[in-house]
Amino acid sequence: MPLHLTRVAFGCSSLAVLESRLHVADHEARLTTRYRPKQADEVIGGSLYWIIGHQLVARSPILRFDDAEAGRTHIVVEPRCIAVVPRPRRAHQGWRYLHEQDAPPDLTASQPNDAAMPESLRQELAILGLL
Repeated sequence: MPLHLTRVAFGCSSLAVLESRLHVADHEARLTTRYRPKQADEVIGGSLYWIIGHQLVARSPILRFDDAEAGRTHIVVEPRCIAVVPRPRRAHQGWRYLHEQDAPPDLTASQPNDAAMPESLRQELAILGLL
């Protein structure tokens, strides 16, 4: 059972903005953080869950961790966003661990009404606890 991370998609107002930022990279995207997770080996193979508007809205699979300049660390993820069922989550600085049993499921074809709904409406309904 992999361990996951959560991180605020800083400056991203929607999932479309986050996707456009990640798609700048061809095969991987790098995110710089101050500290390498102590449980980094358990996180590789897990996902980085993105927080937008105080909700977990998508995930990107984690490929590895690389050393960066000035003692920092790069979190290397696949440059794609996999939409998940929105789940409320408070914003925080840096990253936090997320256990598998607490991770929201992916949005799938079995949830066509949610997937077809505009993201802004889906966010509003999730804030109200209706999704």
